[in-house]
Amino acid sequence: VQLVESGGGSAQTGGSLRLSCTAPRYTSNMYCMGWFRQIPGKEREGVARLYTGDGTIDYADSVKGRFTISLDTGSQDNSRNTLYLQIHNLQPEDTAMYYCAADPGWYACRRTFKADFANWGQGTQVTVS
Repeated sequence: VQLVESGGGSAQTGGSLRLSCTAPRYTSNMYCMGWFRQIPGKEREGVARLYTGDGTIDYADSVKGRFTISLDTGSQDNSRNTLYLQIHNLQPEDTAMYYCAADPGWYACRRTFKADFANWGQGTQVTVS
């Protein structure tokens, strides 16, 4: 399963960025998709997740009010969805590598938010100064 992130880059404090992740659709079309971030030397941190089955969304406390996760299932290429992470009011502490992840079924969206999803993208760097 190939996930491909894009949209990272450099931004000023207070600015905005939108990250994108294209991902294939699972056969069941019910799976958990999430965004994580990682700073060198630190554990990968979950920031937002979305369950495609019922649209349930969950955010880490540290990003609530500034991050918005959304899913576009209407692409012309019907075999793939696009997951977005809109980040507002960027802060220097948001500097990290951001990863998109997907896991079949609902469990990854109900349990403790941790980085043990089955499928991952290569990451996109966000740098805030």
